[in-house]
Amino acid sequence: MSDQNDWRKQALDLGPVLLFVAGYVLVREKTFAIGGRDYEGFVIVTACFIPLLLLTNWLLYKLTGKVSRMQIFTLVLAVVFGGLTVALNDERFFKMKSTLAFGIFSGLLWIGIARGQSWLEFVMDGALPITHEGWMILTRRLAIFFAGVAVANEIIWRGFSTDVFVAWDTFGQMAAMMGFFVTQAGLFKRHSTEET
Repeated sequence: MSDQNDWRKQALDLGPVLLFVAGYVLVREKTFAIGGRDYEGFVIVTACFIPLLLLTNWLLYKLTGKVSRMQIFTLVLAVVFGGLTVALNDERFFKMKSTLAFGIFSGLLWIGIARGQSWLEFVMDGALPITHEGWMILTRRLAIFFAGVAVANEIIWRGFSTDVFVAWDTFGQMAAMMGFFVTQAGLFKRHSTEET
């Protein structure tokens, strides 16, 4: 992929999230009357986020020729739970999305582990040059991590303000994921299949 396409891919990946946060900050304390119903700012931003997410995933597919299985799954959850949020005028549905997503990811990884398989290796299409044993260890650790993120999401959306939830959902989870993979550097080195 060229540098220009790589820049576009990053913009399409991060753009919707950044626009969601910007939109939320602008309208979080406002209420909008539409069709005889009052909608809080979070619900309005969610209503705008869904088509934006669909558009950026379509553009990503046009640019790269593929969209990962994880991106498709996340998109489906965002559309379903975002749609429920807007249709029922209840922000709790969108807030539950990450709990369900990370819970399902964790459960699926544990099913693979029970079968002696690393479904993570399958999903990532062998993107990391590590041994099968390394993939199995990484899969176990990631299954535990995903379960922890699901629990954290439940605690945060139920116990804290929407402002805290938005920060967690957009930046906290991403930071936690990056931190997780940074801590796996020793595993990648010990189980590397590369000579150097």
